Amino acid sequence: MTEITTLASEAERAVAAAETLDALEEARLSVLGKKGWLSAALKELGSLTPDERKQRAQTLNEVKEKLTAAIEARRTALADAAINARLKAETWDMTLPVNESAEMQGRIHPVSQVIDEITEIFAAMGFSIAEGPDIEDDFHNFTALNIPPEHPARQMQDTFYLPKRADGEQIVLRTHTSPVQVRTMESGPPPYRIVVPGRTYRSDYDMTHTPMFHQIEGLVIDRNIHMGHLKGVLTEFCKAFFETENVKMRFRPSYFPFTEPSAEVDINCSREGGVLRVGEGDDWLEILGSGMVHPRVLQHCGIDPNEWQGFAWGMGIDRIAMLKYGIPDLRAFFDADLRWLKHYGFVPLDVPTLGQGVAR
Repeated sequence: MTEITTLASEAERAVAAAETLDALEEARLSVLGKKGWLSAALKELGSLTPDERKQRAQTLNEVKEKLTAAIEARRTALADAAINARLKAETWDMTLPVNESAEMQGRIHPVSQVIDEITEIFAAMGFSIAEGPDIEDDFHNFTALNIPPEHPARQMQDTFYLPKRADGEQIVLRTHTSPVQVRTMESGPPPYRIVVPGRTYRSDYDMTHTPMFHQIEGLVIDRNIHMGHLKGVLTEFCKAFFETENVKMRFRPSYFPFTEPSAEVDINCSREGGVLRVGEGDDWLEILGSGMVHPRVLQHCGIDPNEWQGFAWGMGIDRIAMLKYGIPDLRAFFDADLRWLKHYGFVPLDVPTLGQGVAR
């Protein structure tokens, strides 16, 4: 028994002196492993008399339980010490900027963002989105919209004409998104309530014009539609888009071949200090054209103007994006400059909603 007591004391000292988990495991194996002295002593119990075996087995079990408890306690202490040392070594400077994840480093282009903002607003009013081809025939781009052959919009310096088709039909890159209105009216009977975002093309290039740009148009055809409905829709749109209840609107008589009467729409603004603020001041800014759909357009689409009437409006997406977000040059929209996009772009998951504000 004296030998077992001595070995147990040495084992306890080895466990207490272990500075690492590896050292602790080595001390455990020397006692409790298959080749450890305690395991060997337990195997020798069979050679003893019953009384000796009983007494020796009790002593060995007490030693085993005591050493096992000591080993577990030391293991817990070493594990806690390792964690504390790691926490002490792994410090974070909370003043450093957070590194953006890969999916958050990209940016949504302002044009795409504004399209989402506009469609979100009009979707809440019950409008649906319509689309059409970028390459149009002369009928849908001009004739059906009451644009006569001598109209300036048909001139070569304004329109990108493409080679005629085999049957002699003239085709063009669409100069506006209005052909989609025609195609919608041809596709089935009224009523209609649509918005049409998309690319358009005209031969022009300066700070406020590019050969390819973006427009969005709206069309409502129903019974008993009048200018009051048009004004109400556009007023609610401007309040939601510019996020202010103070927007004042001015409708000025104008001329468009496809609407009668026609009106250009201005909103009040302030330019004090060289900063444009919508909904403030007594200055005015033109943002879109509108009017009641011309009866001839309805007739071209097979709709009886005596039974149905409606209104249409259209605006440049790039232009109102410049106004809302203070972008000075339209040409930068198409330069593919990542620095510009990083500055003016939007976080991918920042989806416009009316509940949280279309621009956050």
